[in-house]
Amino acid sequence: MPEGEIIVERGSTARDLGPKLNRSAGDVVRFLLLQGEMVTATQSLTDDMIELFAAELGADVRLVDPGEEREAELLAKYFEDEEDEDEREEDLRPRPPVVTVMGHVDHGKTLLLDRIRHSNVVAGEAGGITQHIGAYQVTWQGRAVTFIDTPGHEAFTAMRARGAEVTDIVVLVVAADDGVMPQTVEAIDHAKAADVPIVVAVNKMDRPDANPDRVLQQLAERGLVPEAWGGDTITVQVSALDGTGVDELLGQITLVAEVEELQASPEGRARGTVLEANLEAGRGPVATAIIESGTLRVGDPVVAGAAWGRVKALVDDRGDHVKEALPSMPVQVLGFSEPPQAGDELRVAKDLTTARTLGEARAQRFRLSGHLPALSAATGARLEDLFEQIQRGETATLNLVLKADVQGSLEAVTESLRKLEREDVKLSFVHRGVGGITENDVQLARASNATIIGFNVRPDRRARELAATSDVEIRTYEIIYKLLEDIEAAMLGMLTPDTEEVVTGEAEVRQVFRIPRVGAVAGCYVREGKITRGSKVRFLREGVVIWRGTITSLRRFKEDAREVQSGFECGIGLSDYQDLKEGDVIETFEEREIARS
Repeated sequence: MPEGEIIVERGSTARDLGPKLNRSAGDVVRFLLLQGEMVTATQSLTDDMIELFAAELGADVRLVDPGEEREAELLAKYFEDEEDEDEREEDLRPRPPVVTVMGHVDHGKTLLLDRIRHSNVVAGEAGGITQHIGAYQVTWQGRAVTFIDTPGHEAFTAMRARGAEVTDIVVLVVAADDGVMPQTVEAIDHAKAADVPIVVAVNKMDRPDANPDRVLQQLAERGLVPEAWGGDTITVQVSALDGTGVDELLGQITLVAEVEELQASPEGRARGTVLEANLEAGRGPVATAIIESGTLRVGDPVVAGAAWGRVKALVDDRGDHVKEALPSMPVQVLGFSEPPQAGDELRVAKDLTTARTLGEARAQRFRLSGHLPALSAATGARLEDLFEQIQRGETATLNLVLKADVQGSLEAVTESLRKLEREDVKLSFVHRGVGGITENDVQLARASNATIIGFNVRPDRRARELAATSDVEIRTYEIIYKLLEDIEAAMLGMLTPDTEEVVTGEAEVRQVFRIPRVGAVAGCYVREGKITRGSKVRFLREGVVIWRGTITSLRRFKEDAREVQSGFECGIGLSDYQDLKEGDVIETFEEREIARS
């Protein structure tokens, strides 16, 4: 019997699996037949079948997507010498910090970024940026600082979910006249999950109603205790409008960078991370990347995910063509065969053939596995997995993203869950918030290996789809005792859900009609699935469940209808519910029994 971990591709046949475990295809078929599974030697086996046969032999197997093993072989073959090059300490040099600016909408992030960008003291550079490439570098007192201008912390987390640890420092922007808001809390949770230093910029100090002390108090309640209060969080009071405090902020960023001792080797073949990519008319595939080590030069053969090519041109953040890019430098890279995915690792290969071979191997793997690379790097945690950790003698930590309908419910559920903690099981709240479950919550759960718990709230359609493709578990509850029972049962290894809810349709209320002796009727557009008369229904307003019941009447034009498919309009009457508003969502569902596991 071979020792150590054996890599087996998903969908392998008995003919593939047998020799890897020192058995014949007939042995595999015979064993599965005794287990009640009729298979042939050339039939693809399920994950369960492969694991069952391996368990019978006492073998330790790791299932990988088709083509993943081939890709690993190519990486080892073509890039193993590169790993040694990166480790040479004598080549390490200090590198500029990479900073991501996060915070609540309307708190002045964009204006602050513009102010920093134009405060560049290099002669002729201020205001000279001719095009925006999603990242830029400024020089302050002779020191370079790279800023990533992301659309928000969703992009930050989406990249981290794929293993892209690009950011060195997070600057959290909080308005002095507004204080800590929901998106501020999310930004704090995302930054903490990434385990990077946080510098707080208290913005809008020019406002007459600015109250920085209240902001510091709110931050302290969230675990960011300012240095002035004996903590270790650096806070700087700034005004993006008139430029006050911007120099001090840049000074604190460079100070944190010195403490972090950020280093990289400019020698050897370059390695970096793709921030964004698109197809531009006249220029072809264009990728914005930040170099992490080595030096990227024009003419280098490169590969990023399934994209490969030769660097035709490098464009810096001011729109100038450059010959090379050093560590922490953001550049646009032209010459890829196709736009790579955000978060893909960019690497320089020995030659164009190597880059092409690896790129095509990855493309084949993505096609065979049937999913996009962006969703393949990480998944969420499942409650059923918790007990396995406990049985192995590990201190199991259950990461949770907790969403509730109101603040009171959120606090009550949090306190109740904390009481369930034991020595061998710890609960970690990656994020807690009020409102419906969004794509952003799923991204964060995937990046943090967390389970999403919703109390009196539901995921929207896009969040459900992303959760399904990312294998993130979302559990929704409307009774707190049921929620606590499930978490406790997971800790004891006795989690046995009897039914699961399947969303069958979703309709948006476009108009409300008041009909005498009938009441309110919702004029709806079916966005997904189908709406069936008599279905169980939830009524959602901004993601929060406000009513449950059934559909009593369903009409298409003036005729009664049994069901209405997606893409059509209909009139829906609900049992004993009249408080209808435009923009509300009607979600139909059915409960299906599932086998106990």
